[in-house]
Amino acid sequence: MDNLDKIFNSFSGKGLFKNKVVLQSNYTPEIITHRTEQMEAVATILAPILRGDKVSNLFIYGKTGSGKTLTVRHVGSKIVEKTKNLGNDNLKFVYINCKMKKISDTEYRILAELIHELGGSVPATGLPTDQVYSRFVDLIDNKKQIILIVLDEIDQAVKKISDNFIYTLTRLNSELKNSQISLIGISNSITFMDNLDPRVRSSLGEEELVFPPYNALQLQDILKERADNAFGENILEEGVIAKCAAFAAREHGDARRALDLLRVAGELAERDSSKKVSLVYIDSANNKIERDKMLDIIESEPKQFQLVLMGIMALDGKKDYESIFTGDVYNAYQEICNKTKNEVLTQRRISDILAEFDMLGIINARVISKGRQGRTREIKLMLAPNIKIKAREILEKSLDI
Repeated sequence: MDNLDKIFNSFSGKGLFKNKVVLQSNYTPEIITHRTEQMEAVATILAPILRGDKVSNLFIYGKTGSGKTLTVRHVGSKIVEKTKNLGNDNLKFVYINCKMKKISDTEYRILAELIHELGGSVPATGLPTDQVYSRFVDLIDNKKQIILIVLDEIDQAVKKISDNFIYTLTRLNSELKNSQISLIGISNSITFMDNLDPRVRSSLGEEELVFPPYNALQLQDILKERADNAFGENILEEGVIAKCAAFAAREHGDARRALDLLRVAGELAERDSSKKVSLVYIDSANNKIERDKMLDIIESEPKQFQLVLMGIMALDGKKDYESIFTGDVYNAYQEICNKTKNEVLTQRRISDILAEFDMLGIINARVISKGRQGRTREIKLMLAPNIKIKAREILEKSLDI
Protein backbone atom coordinates (compact mmCIF):
# COMPACT_ATOMS: atom_id res chain seq x y z
CA MET A 1 0.00 0.00 0.00
CA ASP A 2 1.50 3.34 -1.01
CA ASN A 3 1.29 6.59 0.98
CA LEU A 4 -1.65 7.91 -1.06
CA ASP A 5 -3.70 4.79 -0.27
CA LYS A 6 -2.95 5.27 3.44
CA ILE A 7 -4.17 8.88 3.29
CA PHE A 8 -7.34 7.97 1.39
CA ASN A 9 -8.09 4.98 3.64
CA SER A 10 -7.76 7.15 6.75
CA PHE A 11 -10.62 9.30 5.41
CA SER A 12 -12.82 6.47 4.16
CA GLY A 13 -14.13 5.45 7.60
CA LYS A 14 -16.17 7.42 10.10
CA GLY A 15 -14.64 10.85 10.65
CA LEU A 16 -14.74 13.30 13.55
CA PHE A 17 -17.41 15.40 11.86
CA LYS A 18 -21.07 14.50 11.85
CA ASN A 19 -22.10 17.57 9.82
CA LYS A 20 -19.28 20.02 9.05
CA VAL A 21 -21.61 22.42 7.17
CA VAL A 22 -22.97 23.87 10.44
CA LEU A 23 -19.52 25.34 11.19
CA GLN A 24 -19.29 27.20 7.87
CA SER A 25 -19.95 30.93 7.66
CA ASN A 26 -22.69 30.61 5.00
CA TYR A 27 -24.77 28.26 7.18
CA THR A 28 -28.00 29.75 8.58
CA PRO A 29 -29.05 28.06 11.84
CA GLU A 30 -32.70 27.62 12.81
CA ILE A 31 -32.09 29.49 16.07
CA ILE A 32 -29.88 32.58 16.13
CA THR A 33 -28.37 32.77 19.59
CA HIS A 34 -27.97 36.08 21.49
CA ARG A 35 -29.41 38.25 18.73
CA THR A 36 -33.13 38.38 19.69
CA GLU A 37 -33.09 42.13 20.36
CA GLN A 38 -31.43 42.90 17.00
CA MET A 39 -33.76 40.54 15.08
CA GLU A 40 -36.80 42.21 16.60
CA ALA A 41 -35.42 45.67 15.74
CA VAL A 42 -34.88 44.69 12.08
CA ALA A 43 -38.31 43.00 11.95
CA THR A 44 -40.01 46.14 13.35
CA ILE A 45 -38.39 48.32 10.67
CA LEU A 46 -39.32 45.91 7.84
CA ALA A 47 -42.82 44.95 9.04
CA PRO A 48 -44.71 47.72 7.09
CA ILE A 49 -43.81 45.75 3.92
CA LEU A 50 -46.62 43.35 4.91
CA ARG A 51 -49.09 46.19 4.25
CA GLY A 52 -47.39 46.98 0.94
CA ASP A 53 -45.68 50.12 2.33
CA LYS A 54 -42.15 51.16 1.43
CA VAL A 55 -39.88 50.89 4.46
CA SER A 56 -37.05 53.19 5.55
CA ASN A 57 -33.54 52.52 4.31
CA LEU A 58 -31.57 50.79 7.04
CA PHE A 59 -27.86 50.92 7.80
CA ILE A 60 -26.35 48.25 10.06
CA TYR A 61 -22.83 48.24 11.37
CA GLY A 62 -20.73 46.28 13.81
CA LYS A 63 -17.48 44.32 13.91
CA THR A 64 -16.91 41.23 11.75
CA GLY A 65 -18.72 38.15 13.04
CA SER A 66 -21.28 40.01 15.16
CA GLY A 67 -24.27 38.36 13.43
CA LYS A 68 -25.31 41.21 11.11
CA THR A 69 -25.64 39.21 7.88
CA LEU A 70 -27.14 36.19 9.65
CA THR A 71 -29.82 38.35 11.30
CA VAL A 72 -30.77 40.29 8.15
CA ARG A 73 -30.99 37.16 5.99
CA HIS A 74 -33.02 35.34 8.64
CA VAL A 75 -35.52 38.20 9.09
CA GLY A 76 -35.61 38.72 5.28
CA SER A 77 -36.48 35.08 4.59
CA LYS A 78 -39.17 35.14 7.31
CA ILE A 79 -40.84 38.27 5.92
CA VAL A 80 -40.79 36.86 2.34
CA GLU A 81 -42.41 33.67 3.67
CA LYS A 82 -45.01 35.69 5.61
CA THR A 83 -45.80 37.80 2.52
CA LYS A 84 -46.40 34.67 0.43
CA ASN A 85 -48.60 33.18 3.17
CA LEU A 86 -50.74 36.31 2.94
CA GLY A 87 -51.19 35.59 -0.78
CA ASN A 88 -48.94 38.42 -1.96
CA ASP A 89 -46.10 38.22 -4.43
CA ASN A 90 -45.15 41.87 -4.07
CA LEU A 91 -41.83 41.54 -2.23
CA LYS A 92 -38.44 40.74 -3.75
CA PHE A 93 -35.54 40.25 -1.32
CA VAL A 94 -32.15 40.61 -3.05
CA TYR A 95 -28.89 39.96 -1.20
CA ILE A 96 -25.54 41.04 -2.67
CA ASN A 97 -22.14 40.72 -1.03
CA CYS A 98 -20.13 43.72 -2.25
CA LYS A 99 -16.86 42.06 -1.27
CA MET A 100 -17.15 39.54 -4.10
CA LYS A 101 -14.48 40.48 -6.62
CA LYS A 102 -16.61 40.32 -9.75
CA ILE A 103 -19.38 42.41 -8.21
CA SER A 104 -17.83 45.36 -6.39
CA ASP A 105 -15.34 46.56 -9.03
CA THR A 106 -17.75 48.88 -10.86
CA GLU A 107 -21.22 50.38 -10.57
CA TYR A 108 -22.05 48.49 -13.80
CA ARG A 109 -21.27 45.11 -12.20
CA ILE A 110 -23.34 45.81 -9.07
CA LEU A 111 -26.31 46.73 -11.26
CA ALA A 112 -25.76 43.71 -13.51
CA GLU A 113 -25.78 41.46 -10.41
CA LEU A 114 -29.02 43.08 -9.15
CA ILE A 115 -30.65 42.52 -12.56
CA HIS A 116 -29.42 38.91 -12.62
CA GLU A 117 -30.80 38.25 -9.10
CA LEU A 118 -34.18 39.61 -10.22
CA GLY A 119 -34.31 37.27 -13.23
CA GLY A 120 -33.12 39.65 -15.96
CA SER A 121 -29.82 39.85 -17.81
CA VAL A 122 -27.38 42.40 -19.24
CA PRO A 123 -24.05 41.83 -21.01
CA ALA A 124 -21.03 41.54 -18.69
CA THR A 125 -19.70 44.81 -20.13
CA GLY A 126 -20.37 47.18 -22.98
CA LEU A 127 -23.52 49.19 -22.20
CA PRO A 128 -23.47 52.76 -20.86
CA THR A 129 -24.29 52.73 -17.12
CA ASP A 130 -27.43 54.86 -17.59
CA GLN A 131 -28.77 52.22 -20.00
CA VAL A 132 -28.20 49.54 -17.37
CA TYR A 133 -30.18 51.66 -14.87
CA SER A 134 -32.98 51.93 -17.46
CA ARG A 135 -33.04 48.14 -17.83
CA PHE A 136 -33.18 47.78 -14.06
CA VAL A 137 -36.13 50.20 -13.83
CA ASP A 138 -37.97 48.42 -16.71
CA LEU A 139 -37.43 45.08 -15.01
CA ILE A 140 -38.87 46.07 -11.62
CA ASP A 141 -41.50 48.68 -12.53
CA ASN A 142 -43.88 46.41 -14.42
CA LYS A 143 -46.04 45.79 -11.33
CA LYS A 144 -46.69 47.06 -7.81
CA GLN A 145 -43.94 45.59 -5.66
CA ILE A 146 -41.21 46.41 -3.11
CA ILE A 147 -37.60 45.52 -3.87
CA LEU A 148 -35.60 45.10 -0.67
CA ILE A 149 -31.90 45.24 -1.58
CA VAL A 150 -29.26 44.15 0.94
CA LEU A 151 -25.77 45.46 0.16
CA ASP A 152 -23.48 43.52 2.49
CA GLU A 153 -19.96 44.90 3.10
CA ILE A 154 -21.11 48.07 1.33
CA ASP A 155 -17.90 49.82 2.44
CA GLN A 156 -15.90 47.56 0.09
CA ALA A 157 -17.87 48.77 -2.94
CA VAL A 158 -17.61 52.43 -1.92
CA LYS A 159 -13.85 52.00 -1.42
CA LYS A 160 -13.45 50.71 -4.98
CA ILE A 161 -16.06 52.81 -6.81
CA SER A 162 -17.57 55.78 -4.93
CA ASP A 163 -20.68 56.43 -2.88
CA ASN A 164 -22.52 57.79 -5.92
CA PHE A 165 -24.17 54.46 -6.78
CA ILE A 166 -25.93 54.39 -3.37
CA TYR A 167 -27.35 57.85 -3.96
CA THR A 168 -28.49 56.90 -7.48
CA LEU A 169 -30.26 53.77 -6.17
CA THR A 170 -32.08 55.74 -3.48
CA ARG A 171 -33.08 58.43 -6.01
CA LEU A 172 -34.57 55.85 -8.41
CA ASN A 173 -37.78 55.81 -6.34
CA SER A 174 -38.71 59.19 -7.82
CA GLU A 175 -38.66 57.57 -11.33
CA LEU A 176 -40.64 54.46 -10.40
CA LYS A 177 -44.40 54.40 -11.01
CA ASN A 178 -45.34 51.03 -9.53
CA SER A 179 -42.47 49.63 -7.48
CA GLN A 180 -40.36 51.00 -4.63
CA ILE A 181 -36.78 50.26 -3.57
CA SER A 182 -35.58 50.01 0.03
CA LEU A 183 -31.91 49.50 0.89
CA ILE A 184 -30.21 47.72 3.76
CA GLY A 185 -26.51 48.54 3.94
CA ILE A 186 -24.27 46.35 6.13
CA SER A 187 -20.74 47.40 7.08
CA ASN A 188 -17.98 46.17 9.39
CA SER A 189 -16.62 49.71 9.57
CA ILE A 190 -18.11 51.80 12.37
CA THR A 191 -16.72 55.01 10.81
CA PHE A 192 -18.04 54.21 7.30
CA MET A 193 -20.88 56.77 7.43
CA ASP A 194 -18.50 59.58 8.46
CA ASN A 195 -16.79 59.54 5.06
CA LEU A 196 -19.93 59.55 2.90
CA ASP A 197 -21.32 62.49 0.97
CA PRO A 198 -23.95 64.14 3.27
CA ARG A 199 -26.72 63.42 0.69
CA VAL A 200 -25.82 59.72 0.69
CA ARG A 201 -25.56 59.65 4.47
CA SER A 202 -29.06 61.07 4.94
CA SER A 203 -30.61 58.78 2.28
CA LEU A 204 -28.97 55.55 3.48
CA GLY A 205 -29.05 56.15 7.24
CA GLU A 206 -32.80 56.74 7.71
CA GLU A 207 -32.64 54.00 10.35
CA GLU A 208 -29.41 52.77 11.95
CA LEU A 209 -28.61 49.73 14.07
CA VAL A 210 -25.37 48.86 15.84
CA PHE A 211 -24.56 45.20 16.51
CA PRO A 212 -22.35 44.81 19.60
CA PRO A 213 -19.61 42.14 19.59
CA TYR A 214 -20.28 38.86 21.37
CA ASN A 215 -18.57 38.27 24.71
CA ALA A 216 -16.71 35.04 25.56
CA LEU A 217 -19.73 33.44 27.31
CA GLN A 218 -22.06 34.22 24.39
CA LEU A 219 -19.49 32.76 21.97
CA GLN A 220 -19.35 29.58 24.07
CA ASP A 221 -23.14 29.22 23.76
CA ILE A 222 -22.98 29.68 19.97
CA LEU A 223 -20.10 27.20 19.64
CA LYS A 224 -21.70 24.59 21.89
CA GLU A 225 -24.94 24.67 19.91
CA ARG A 226 -23.12 24.30 16.58
CA ALA A 227 -20.60 21.73 17.91
CA ASP A 228 -23.43 19.43 19.09
CA ASN A 229 -24.60 19.22 15.46
CA ALA A 230 -21.14 19.29 13.85
CA PHE A 231 -19.23 16.56 15.74
CA GLY A 232 -19.89 13.05 16.96
CA GLU A 233 -20.15 12.37 20.71
CA ASN A 234 -17.11 12.95 22.95
CA ILE A 235 -14.98 14.22 20.05
CA LEU A 236 -14.08 17.57 21.63
CA GLU A 237 -11.75 17.48 24.61
CA GLU A 238 -12.76 19.50 27.64
CA GLY A 239 -11.80 23.15 27.34
CA VAL A 240 -11.76 23.24 23.51
CA ILE A 241 -14.92 25.34 23.20
CA ALA A 242 -13.82 27.71 25.98
CA LYS A 243 -10.41 28.19 24.29
CA CYS A 244 -12.02 28.86 20.88
CA ALA A 245 -14.34 31.41 22.49
CA ALA A 246 -11.46 33.08 24.33
CA PHE A 247 -9.43 33.43 21.10
CA ALA A 248 -12.42 34.90 19.26
CA ALA A 249 -13.41 37.22 22.13
CA ARG A 250 -9.90 38.66 21.91
CA GLU A 251 -10.64 39.31 18.21
CA HIS A 252 -13.54 41.68 19.06
CA GLY A 253 -16.08 38.90 19.71
CA ASP A 254 -15.98 37.47 16.20
CA ALA A 255 -18.32 34.45 16.05
CA ARG A 256 -17.24 33.64 12.50
CA ARG A 257 -13.64 33.43 13.71
CA ALA A 258 -14.68 31.11 16.58
CA LEU A 259 -16.53 28.77 14.20
CA ASP A 260 -13.61 28.78 11.74
CA LEU A 261 -11.22 27.89 14.57
CA LEU A 262 -13.34 24.93 15.62
CA ARG A 263 -13.79 23.69 12.04
CA VAL A 264 -10.09 24.02 11.12
CA ALA A 265 -9.05 22.38 14.41
CA GLY A 266 -11.31 19.42 13.52
CA GLU A 267 -9.81 19.20 10.04
CA LEU A 268 -6.25 19.25 11.41
CA ALA A 269 -7.14 16.55 13.96
CA GLU A 270 -8.59 14.37 11.16
CA ARG A 271 -5.43 14.78 9.08
CA ASP A 272 -3.44 13.47 12.06
CA SER A 273 -5.88 10.52 12.37
CA SER A 274 -6.61 11.73 15.91
CA LYS A 275 -9.71 10.35 17.63
CA LYS A 276 -10.34 13.67 19.42
CA VAL A 277 -9.98 17.42 18.88
CA SER A 278 -7.57 18.47 21.64
CA LEU A 279 -6.44 21.92 22.80
CA VAL A 280 -3.23 21.74 20.79
CA TYR A 281 -5.27 21.73 17.55
CA ILE A 282 -6.85 25.08 18.50
CA ASP A 283 -3.37 26.66 18.58
CA SER A 284 -2.49 25.09 15.22
CA ALA A 285 -5.81 26.24 13.72
CA ASN A 286 -5.24 29.78 15.02
CA ASN A 287 -1.81 29.94 13.32
CA LYS A 288 -3.21 28.59 10.05
CA ILE A 289 -6.15 31.04 10.02
CA GLU A 290 -3.83 33.99 10.78
CA ARG A 291 -1.66 33.02 7.81
CA ASP A 292 -4.60 32.50 5.45
CA LYS A 293 -6.29 35.74 6.58
CA MET A 294 -3.17 37.79 5.85
CA LEU A 295 -2.91 36.31 2.33
CA ASP A 296 -6.63 36.99 1.72
CA ILE A 297 -6.10 40.64 2.68
CA ILE A 298 -3.11 40.95 0.33
CA GLU A 299 -5.05 39.35 -2.54
CA SER A 300 -8.21 41.45 -2.10
CA GLU A 301 -6.61 44.87 -1.56
CA PRO A 302 -6.85 47.42 -4.44
CA LYS A 303 -3.99 47.61 -6.95
CA GLN A 304 -2.38 50.70 -5.37
CA PHE A 305 -2.11 48.91 -2.02
CA GLN A 306 -0.48 45.96 -3.77
CA LEU A 307 1.99 48.27 -5.53
CA VAL A 308 3.06 49.83 -2.21
CA LEU A 309 3.44 46.39 -0.60
CA MET A 310 5.51 45.21 -3.57
CA GLY A 311 7.73 48.28 -3.04
CA ILE A 312 8.30 47.31 0.62
CA MET A 313 9.01 43.69 -0.33
CA ALA A 314 11.52 44.83 -2.97
CA LEU A 315 13.53 46.59 -0.22
CA ASP A 316 13.03 44.03 2.57
CA GLY A 317 16.20 42.11 3.39
CA LYS A 318 18.48 44.10 1.06
CA LYS A 319 21.89 44.89 2.56
CA ASP A 320 21.67 48.56 1.52
CA TYR A 321 18.42 48.90 3.47
CA GLU A 322 19.00 47.72 7.04
CA SER A 323 16.33 50.28 7.93
CA ILE A 324 13.52 51.14 5.50
CA PHE A 325 11.98 54.62 5.72
CA THR A 326 8.85 56.13 4.16
CA GLY A 327 10.88 57.89 1.43
CA ASP A 328 12.59 54.60 0.45
CA VAL A 329 9.20 52.92 0.10
CA TYR A 330 7.89 55.79 -2.03
CA ASN A 331 10.89 55.60 -4.41
CA ALA A 332 10.53 51.81 -4.78
CA TYR A 333 6.77 52.22 -5.29
CA GLN A 334 7.35 54.80 -8.06
CA GLU A 335 9.73 52.45 -9.85
CA ILE A 336 7.19 49.61 -9.79
CA CYS A 337 4.39 51.95 -10.98
CA ASN A 338 6.54 53.06 -13.93
CA LYS A 339 7.48 49.47 -14.71
CA THR A 340 3.85 48.28 -14.63
CA LYS A 341 2.45 51.48 -16.24
CA ASN A 342 0.28 52.37 -13.21
CA GLU A 343 -0.64 55.83 -11.96
CA VAL A 344 1.72 57.19 -9.27
CA LEU A 345 -0.11 58.51 -6.21
CA THR A 346 1.16 61.37 -4.03
CA GLN A 347 3.49 60.73 -1.10
CA ARG A 348 0.73 61.76 1.30
CA ARG A 349 -1.61 59.12 -0.12
CA ILE A 350 1.12 56.49 0.21
CA SER A 351 1.55 57.53 3.86
CA ASP A 352 -2.18 56.80 4.36
CA ILE A 353 -1.77 53.37 2.79
CA LEU A 354 1.24 52.64 5.04
CA ALA A 355 -0.86 53.64 8.08
CA GLU A 356 -3.50 51.13 6.96
CA PHE A 357 -0.85 48.41 6.55
CA ASP A 358 0.32 49.19 10.09
CA MET A 359 -3.25 48.81 11.38
CA LEU A 360 -3.67 45.46 9.56
CA GLY A 361 -0.39 44.17 11.03
CA ILE A 362 1.33 43.80 7.63
CA ILE A 363 4.04 46.27 8.70
CA ASN A 364 5.23 47.94 11.87
CA ALA A 365 5.70 51.69 11.34
CA ARG A 366 7.73 53.47 14.04
CA VAL A 367 7.91 57.27 14.00
CA ILE A 368 11.52 58.52 14.02
CA SER A 369 12.52 62.13 14.65
CA LYS A 370 15.21 63.48 12.34
CA GLY A 371 15.63 66.81 14.13
CA ARG A 372 15.40 69.73 11.73
CA GLN A 373 14.58 67.41 8.84
CA GLY A 374 11.28 66.57 10.50
CA ARG A 375 9.87 63.12 11.22
CA THR A 376 9.69 59.95 9.18
CA ARG A 377 8.55 56.40 9.79
CA GLU A 378 10.79 53.36 9.98
CA ILE A 379 9.01 50.50 8.18
CA LYS A 380 9.43 46.87 9.18
CA LEU A 381 7.67 44.09 7.23
CA MET A 382 5.85 41.84 9.71
CA LEU A 383 5.03 38.90 7.42
CA ALA A 384 6.35 35.47 8.44
CA PRO A 385 8.87 33.91 5.99
CA ASN A 386 6.37 31.35 4.64
CA ILE A 387 3.78 34.10 4.07
CA LYS A 388 6.31 36.35 2.29
CA ILE A 389 6.89 33.73 -0.41
CA LYS A 390 3.17 33.23 -1.06
CA ALA A 391 2.47 36.99 -0.82
CA ARG A 392 5.14 37.72 -3.45
CA GLU A 393 3.53 35.15 -5.79
CA ILE A 394 0.09 36.78 -5.29
CA LEU A 395 1.47 40.27 -5.98
CA GLU A 396 3.49 39.24 -9.04
CA LYS A 397 0.43 37.54 -10.54
CA SER A 398 -1.94 40.42 -9.70
CA LEU A 399 0.42 43.16 -10.91
CA ASP A 400 1.60 41.13 -13.92
CA ILE A 401 5.28 41.50 -12.99
